[in-house]
Amino acid sequence: MANLNKVMLIGRLTRDPEVRTFGSGGKVARFGFAVNNRRKNQQTGQWEDDPVFLDIEAFNRQTGRQLADQVEQYFKKGAQFFLEGHLRLDTWQDKNDGSKRSRLVIVLDDFQFFEPRADNGGGMGVSAPRASTPMQRKPEPSYPSGGGFHEPEPDMSGENSDDIPF
Repeated sequence: MANLNKVMLIGRLTRDPEVRTFGSGGKVARFGFAVNNRRKNQQTGQWEDDPVFLDIEAFNRQTGRQLADQVEQYFKKGAQFFLEGHLRLDTWQDKNDGSKRSRLVIVLDDFQFFEPRADNGGGMGVSAPRASTPMQRKPEPSYPSGGGFHEPEPDMSGENSDDIPF
Protein backbone atom coordinates (compact mmCIF):
# COMPACT_ATOMS: atom_id res chain seq x y z
CA MET A 1 0.00 0.00 0.00
CA ALA A 2 1.28 3.47 -0.86
CA ASN A 3 1.77 6.20 1.72
CA LEU A 4 1.65 9.97 1.38
CA ASN A 5 2.66 12.53 3.99
CA LYS A 6 2.22 16.03 2.54
CA VAL A 7 0.82 19.21 4.01
CA MET A 8 -0.05 22.39 2.07
CA LEU A 9 -1.14 25.48 3.99
CA ILE A 10 -1.90 29.15 3.46
CA GLY A 11 -1.91 31.19 6.62
CA ARG A 12 -0.03 33.65 8.80
CA LEU A 13 2.83 33.47 11.27
CA THR A 14 1.66 33.77 14.87
CA ARG A 15 5.15 34.47 16.22
CA ASP A 16 8.60 35.35 14.93
CA PRO A 17 10.88 32.36 14.24
CA GLU A 18 13.14 31.09 17.02
CA VAL A 19 16.44 29.82 15.62
CA ARG A 20 18.80 27.29 17.23
CA THR A 21 22.15 26.09 15.96
CA PHE A 22 23.39 22.56 16.65
CA GLY A 23 26.95 21.63 17.63
CA SER A 24 27.23 19.80 14.30
CA GLY A 25 26.62 23.06 12.44
CA GLY A 26 22.98 22.35 11.61
CA LYS A 27 20.23 24.88 12.20
CA VAL A 28 16.51 24.77 12.93
CA ALA A 29 13.97 27.60 12.83
CA ARG A 30 10.69 27.10 14.74
CA PHE A 31 7.63 29.29 14.38
CA GLY A 32 3.90 29.32 14.94
CA PHE A 33 1.46 29.35 12.04
CA ALA A 34 -2.32 29.75 11.91
CA VAL A 35 -4.82 28.75 9.25
CA ASN A 36 -8.58 29.28 9.28
CA ASN A 37 -11.24 26.66 8.78
CA ARG A 38 -14.60 28.07 7.74
CA ARG A 39 -17.72 26.87 9.53
CA LYS A 40 -21.32 27.97 9.60
CA ASN A 41 -22.64 29.19 12.95
CA GLN A 42 -25.86 27.25 13.59
CA GLN A 43 -27.46 30.07 15.63
CA THR A 44 -26.74 33.01 13.29
CA GLY A 45 -26.36 31.22 9.96
CA GLN A 46 -23.21 33.25 9.31
CA TRP A 47 -19.87 31.81 8.18
CA GLU A 48 -17.09 32.18 10.77
CA ASP A 49 -13.37 31.55 10.88
CA ASP A 50 -12.24 28.74 13.16
CA PRO A 51 -8.46 29.16 13.63
CA VAL A 52 -6.06 26.21 13.79
CA PHE A 53 -2.66 26.88 15.38
CA LEU A 54 0.31 24.84 14.19
CA ASP A 55 3.99 24.39 15.06
CA ILE A 56 6.38 24.50 12.08
CA GLU A 57 10.08 23.60 11.91
CA ALA A 58 12.50 24.41 9.09
CA PHE A 59 15.97 22.88 8.82
CA ASN A 60 19.11 23.67 6.89
CA ARG A 61 19.90 20.63 4.77
CA GLN A 62 23.40 19.49 3.87
CA THR A 63 22.36 19.00 0.26
CA GLY A 64 19.67 21.43 -0.75
CA ARG A 65 18.01 24.60 0.41
CA GLN A 66 18.97 26.30 3.63
CA LEU A 67 15.36 26.74 4.77
CA ALA A 68 16.20 27.70 8.37
CA ASP A 69 18.38 30.57 7.11
CA GLN A 70 15.62 31.76 4.76
CA VAL A 71 12.97 31.54 7.48
CA GLU A 72 15.21 33.49 9.87
CA GLN A 73 15.77 36.22 7.28
CA TYR A 74 12.33 36.62 5.70
CA PHE A 75 9.61 35.33 8.05
CA LYS A 76 8.00 37.79 10.47
CA LYS A 77 4.95 37.58 12.73
CA GLY A 78 1.76 38.38 10.79
CA ALA A 79 3.21 37.65 7.34
CA GLN A 80 1.19 35.41 5.04
CA PHE A 81 2.82 32.42 3.32
CA PHE A 82 2.08 29.29 1.34
CA LEU A 83 3.86 26.40 3.06
CA GLU A 84 4.53 22.84 1.92
CA GLY A 85 5.77 20.25 4.35
CA HIS A 86 5.22 16.90 5.98
CA LEU A 87 3.98 15.72 9.37
CA ARG A 88 6.26 14.40 12.09
CA LEU A 89 5.09 12.98 15.42
CA ASP A 90 7.25 14.03 18.39
CA THR A 91 6.95 11.87 21.52
CA TRP A 92 8.56 12.34 24.94
CA GLN A 93 8.10 11.53 28.59
CA ASP A 94 6.84 14.36 30.82
CA LYS A 95 9.45 15.40 33.40
CA ASN A 96 6.84 16.21 36.07
CA ASP A 97 4.54 13.19 36.12
CA GLY A 98 6.32 10.73 33.81
CA SER A 99 3.37 10.46 31.42
CA LYS A 100 3.94 9.92 27.71
CA ARG A 101 3.29 13.06 25.65
CA SER A 102 3.12 13.67 21.90
CA ARG A 103 2.44 16.41 19.37
CA LEU A 104 2.30 16.75 15.61
CA VAL A 105 4.82 19.10 14.01
CA ILE A 106 4.96 20.20 10.40
CA VAL A 107 8.46 20.06 8.90
CA LEU A 108 8.83 22.71 6.19
CA ASP A 109 9.86 21.46 2.74
CA ASP A 110 9.15 24.58 0.66
CA PHE A 111 7.44 27.97 0.86
CA GLN A 112 6.27 30.88 -1.25
CA PHE A 113 5.47 34.44 -0.31
CA PHE A 114 1.76 35.10 -0.49
CA GLU A 115 1.82 38.89 -0.23
CA PRO A 116 3.22 41.51 -2.60
CA ARG A 117 6.48 43.24 -1.77
CA ALA A 118 6.29 46.59 0.10
CA ASP A 119 7.71 48.55 -2.85
CA ASN A 120 4.79 47.31 -4.96
CA GLY A 121 2.08 48.60 -2.68
CA GLY A 122 2.21 46.68 0.58
CA GLY A 123 3.50 43.47 2.08
CA MET A 124 6.77 42.44 3.60
CA GLY A 125 9.31 44.28 1.46
CA VAL A 126 11.54 41.26 0.90
CA SER A 127 12.22 38.77 -1.81
CA ALA A 128 13.78 35.36 -1.58
CA PRO A 129 14.48 32.47 -3.90
CA ARG A 130 11.25 30.71 -4.76
CA ALA A 131 10.63 27.31 -6.15
CA SER A 132 9.33 27.37 -9.69
CA THR A 133 5.90 25.89 -10.05
CA PRO A 134 4.19 25.03 -13.32
CA MET A 135 1.00 26.81 -12.30
CA GLN A 136 0.47 29.34 -9.55
CA ARG A 137 -2.89 29.46 -7.83
CA LYS A 138 -4.49 32.54 -6.35
CA PRO A 139 -7.35 32.77 -3.85
CA GLU A 140 -10.72 33.75 -5.18
CA PRO A 141 -11.66 37.34 -4.22
CA SER A 142 -14.83 36.15 -2.49
CA TYR A 143 -12.79 34.18 0.09
CA PRO A 144 -10.40 36.70 1.67
CA SER A 145 -9.36 34.38 4.54
CA GLY A 146 -8.60 31.36 2.35
CA GLY A 147 -10.90 28.92 0.67
CA GLY A 148 -11.44 27.86 -2.92
CA PHE A 149 -8.95 28.20 -5.73
CA HIS A 150 -9.29 28.78 -9.43
CA GLU A 151 -7.00 27.95 -12.30
CA PRO A 152 -5.45 30.89 -14.18
CA GLU A 153 -6.63 31.50 -17.72
CA PRO A 154 -4.20 30.10 -20.33
CA ASP A 155 -2.35 32.62 -22.50
CA MET A 156 -3.79 32.15 -25.98
CA SER A 157 -2.18 35.24 -27.53
CA GLY A 158 0.67 33.34 -29.24
CA GLU A 159 1.04 32.71 -32.97
CA ASN A 160 -0.37 29.20 -32.72
CA SER A 161 -3.37 29.97 -30.57
CA ASP A 162 -5.28 27.27 -32.49
CA ASP A 163 -2.81 24.66 -31.18
CA ILE A 164 -4.10 23.64 -27.78
CA PRO A 165 -1.43 21.68 -25.88
CA PHE A 166 -3.63 18.76 -24.76
